Amino acid sequence: MSPSGSASRRDREDRQARIEQMRRQEQRADRRRALLLWGSAGLVVLAIAGAVTWAVLSERASVPSLADVQTFSVEQGHVETAVSYAQTPPAGGQHNPVWLNCGVYDKPVPNENAVHSLEHGAVWVTYRPDLPAADVAKLKSDIPDTYMVLSPYPDLPAPVVASAWGKQLRLTGADDPRLEAFIRTYRQGPQTPEPGAACTGGLDPSSSSS
Repeated sequence: MSPSGSASRRDREDRQARIEQMRRQEQRADRRRALLLWGSAGLVVLAIAGAVTWAVLSERASVPSLADVQTFSVEQGHVETAVSYAQTPPAGGQHNPVWLNCGVYDKPVPNENAVHSLEHGAVWVTYRPDLPAADVAKLKSDIPDTYMVLSPYPDLPAPVVASAWGKQLRLTGADDPRLEAFIRTYRQGPQTPEPGAACTGGLDPSSSSS
């Protein structure tokens, strides 16, 4: 083989070697980029998972406990006479055939009519007559517009008491965070015997004759 032929072959081999080296360098660079990409994606996923977990745990921690809710076994049935209830205020039982119109009352309302509203899925929030006016105003502003009854009630065992059919919770006052949780859980809740039944068109004590 001539010297020029040998030089030409070496040049080709050198070029091929350089090409192979460049290819290996590109492959290594591609692998590094892939590792960085997957590593970054993994960090993002972990960050999202951590944020979601923190949000869920924070939400659970912020939800007031309803562990103190009392549960009662109560009867259904219509009666025309006064009823002696086991709870103060009553949380269900026999009641007047006419339900109480849901709404806000400044004076005590008849037990037997209010209990009928509980049967329809209302929550009855009662408060001591001497509760400060600011607290009463807070109760009025905080309760929902439908399937709610708010009224004073003499001789309550707590400053504020929330009642639903077969359920009752004694509260420390108008700012007790458990009130909102109670309403959210039991207004038209699964314990309701007649969910969706009317809470208007019944008794309006303010228009009743004395």
